[in-house]
Amino acid sequence: MNAPVGAAHSAHLDAPVAEIENLRVEIDGRAIVDGVSFRVLPGRVTALVGASGSGKTTTGLALLGEHPPGARVSGEVRVSGGGPVGYVPQHPAAVLNPARRVGALLVDIAREQVRDLPRATRQTEARTRVLRALADAQLPVGASLLSRYPHQLSGGQQQRVVLAQALLLGARVVVADEPTTGQDALTKSRIVDELTAVVAQGIAVVLLSHDLAVVRALADEVLVMREGRVVESGPTERVWFAPRHEWTRELLAQQTQFTGGSTSDGDTVDRAGAAVLHVRDLTARHHRTQVLRVPELALHAGECLAVVGRSGSGKTTLARCLAGLHRDHDGRVTLDCGTLPRSLRDRDQGQLAAVQYVFQDARAAFDEYRPVVDQVARTAVRLRGAEALAAEAEALAVLAELGLTKEQAHRLPGRLSGGELQRAALARALLARPRVLICDEITSGLDTVTRRGLLDVLAGLRRERDDLSVVLITHDLDTAALADRIAVLDAGEVVEQGPVARVLTAPSHPFTRRLLAATG
Repeated sequence: MNAPVGAAHSAHLDAPVAEIENLRVEIDGRAIVDGVSFRVLPGRVTALVGASGSGKTTTGLALLGEHPPGARVSGEVRVSGGGPVGYVPQHPAAVLNPARRVGALLVDIAREQVRDLPRATRQTEARTRVLRALADAQLPVGASLLSRYPHQLSGGQQQRVVLAQALLLGARVVVADEPTTGQDALTKSRIVDELTAVVAQGIAVVLLSHDLAVVRALADEVLVMREGRVVESGPTERVWFAPRHEWTRELLAQQTQFTGGSTSDGDTVDRAGAAVLHVRDLTARHHRTQVLRVPELALHAGECLAVVGRSGSGKTTLARCLAGLHRDHDGRVTLDCGTLPRSLRDRDQGQLAAVQYVFQDARAAFDEYRPVVDQVARTAVRLRGAEALAAEAEALAVLAELGLTKEQAHRLPGRLSGGELQRAALARALLARPRVLICDEITSGLDTVTRRGLLDVLAGLRRERDDLSVVLITHDLDTAALADRIAVLDAGEVVEQGPVARVLTAPSHPFTRRLLAATG
């Protein structure tokens, strides 16, 4: 990754394109943002970093004039010229109309801008503007892409279409909300290049991110937030190499310091027991197209198996096949030598409890109208036959172990941050007392401190429960290094598998070597 991209811009570009002054946002008398002030300069990247729930997204959305429902807001938000502020969300599909083709979505915006031109030139000029915006967003365009619907694009392509919309609207400020979350190292590098190209046009970027490597590569200025306040701010290199606040030092220190599945004397834990989960001759399809082929894969009792690869390589499809969430597949998946039905609906109560899935998008996995603790406790009632009061007490205890207070546990899901909900999702799965825990990118949206805490909890659970096996779906090789074994996927094929130490230090497949090189 390159050095911060905005630093090359002339010093005279110091008139802010947006400012936030003394912003305070309260919900039910509790300040979730308190006294935040900063300036956004053209052609520069301002990054907001901090733990889940620190107020980053609330602050970033304030630039768009958006606030949480029922919030009391004070302070000032000023955007130069009153122009639009672009927004690229973590999940771009949520802001693209699923019923409109990509070309139509963009032409609708361009058409409004050419109204004053002669009628004969409007269509050509509108298309020219669309193509220019797509090029500026680093999206190679063709007739096939413009004719697709949003769901027919990859996540990265959706992200660039949303960015093109912002550029078409003439945004001089773009808020990028966790643009690299859940992405592999190669895709992250591409996203850095895309934002670099945007900044080179003199557009300001406000980057909200947990990804400290991307922040360091892109940002000119960093604001470190904790519990709604800015505890430190300054030029990126100064903050990185001479942090002044204790929380900043802790955040930076935890980037790669995780506790893995090893013994206290550093020897690798022996996980070569009998296979608890076994995959043989698995092929999976999406709409008649084969997307995954796994000749053989085994998960041993007490073992952690990391499954890594690029976005779209088949990692999640494999996980969903194991959990009974993807029925369109052939082959055999066995649990303790007994065949698991392909569909979740055909599995009995014991099989459902034995294989539990923790989703990447925790928010979508919760009912927004029921308190979190009720939904966590429901697992013990439904799958283990626990009494309601005992299940609630157990739910509160597990949630507390994962860092959620009793007050947070009784909130509705919408009142928790993404990281807090991810911990609640893990607690819900643990209440089934599973044999196999499938974790699908569960750390991808978490700050370094929270990520370390969550992974330490998983490591602790494995030490306490010799029979708990974990399938860790991840794009992050630092996280994968915590596992006992690793399987590398590329284009739906398992290209390499083996002990973590061997694969990460002496990879045999060219794709694995490329992945490691991009991470380094």
